[in-house]
Amino acid sequence: MFADQAKIIIRSGRGGNGHVSFRREKYVPNGGPDGGDGGKGGDIIFELDTGMNHLSDYRHRRKYKAQSGEEGGKRKCTGKSGEDLVLKVPAGTVIKDAESGRVIADISGSNSRVTVLKGGRGGLGNHHFATSRMQAPRYAQPGQEAVELEVILELKTLADVGLIGYPNVGKSTLLSRLSNARPQIANYHFTTLHPILGVVDIGEGEGFVMADIPGLLEGAAEGIGLGHDFLRHIERTKVLVHLVDAASVEGRDPIEDIKTINSELSSFSAELEKKPQMIAANKLDATEDGGKEILEKLKVTFPGVPVFGISAVSGEGIDELKYAIWDFVKVHKDEDVSFESEFDPMEEVRADEAITVEKASDGLYFVYGSKIDKMLGYTNLESEKGFAFFQNFLKEQGIQAELERLGIEDGDTVQIYDMAFEYWA
Repeated sequence: MFADQAKIIIRSGRGGNGHVSFRREKYVPNGGPDGGDGGKGGDIIFELDTGMNHLSDYRHRRKYKAQSGEEGGKRKCTGKSGEDLVLKVPAGTVIKDAESGRVIADISGSNSRVTVLKGGRGGLGNHHFATSRMQAPRYAQPGQEAVELEVILELKTLADVGLIGYPNVGKSTLLSRLSNARPQIANYHFTTLHPILGVVDIGEGEGFVMADIPGLLEGAAEGIGLGHDFLRHIERTKVLVHLVDAASVEGRDPIEDIKTINSELSSFSAELEKKPQMIAANKLDATEDGGKEILEKLKVTFPGVPVFGISAVSGEGIDELKYAIWDFVKVHKDEDVSFESEFDPMEEVRADEAITVEKASDGLYFVYGSKIDKMLGYTNLESEKGFAFFQNFLKEQGIQAELERLGIEDGDTVQIYDMAFEYWA
């Protein structure tokens, strides 16, 4: 079964805990601490797979979890990092936060591999915490927790041209005429239940991709029928070709059909309404006057929109339409239709741990978080000026006040990642 949307839960790997152990050898009975660091948790990565064209696999499985890091070992051995989980998706997949609907990533074009969730960092082993006052620390840092998120995967077809219209106007027949696609064709509504792509060859290595978008019905923008699923695919296209039944074989008014579909496009997205459009009046062979009357009405009703008369069955006007579409596509071919990221799940994690101050045990305090990590990246603590800046940073950020609130005393150890300092007020 074709699937263009799926909702899944992803979870990065938890960081491994630091290890508590002490060197014990035959002639070294009282060796120092040698507990190793925990391994990093695995990341959740989405990667483009050119061999995929649907999201069906994600309909059968709901939860995806990366491997957690292993605990550190004796002799300062670092635990094994958890393996990343790489989730393969087809080109054109947009990843959204399920709760807010905001775009996390768009897997298309050059954006073929994106890390959505990062694994937790491993905790430090007890050998990091040895000081002159605390030579046998029995504390190791726990690994960072995993991050879990519910996301929506939406496949938005990658095509230059979107062929749109009501059911049974001949879209599948036209696509088979123009391209190498061989869609199923039958005389009933929604023969096409998912977009079908066809490559239209212009010659000399030139061409464009056209998508037969399943028939749209009034109320599609409100989700009636399969409306939302179909409209989603039109967002990627650069040019829209309205196909209408010029002969009104089913009693439909071609002009009203176009107006209704344009209204649905506008209701779904303001961007869809702005897309360049063409009109192809099909089934001229079934009209009494060769389609002259309806073609004139279409030109008058939709000024500025190119109108072509064709017969997908007999082939009348097909070549003229093909080259006109190609000229239209060339004008808009460099317009990259992609979705910018609106939400970084890890930003909230970084915000939550901007600065964390905690008491590990009597005489030992931890300070960590993204804000202080960033500060250490550009501060030279070996220089007098750099260390003075560091001390001022501790005061300004309220770190010193928090340490005092937790009961720190002169001579106690403050551990900031792999650096240890003795505290003196």
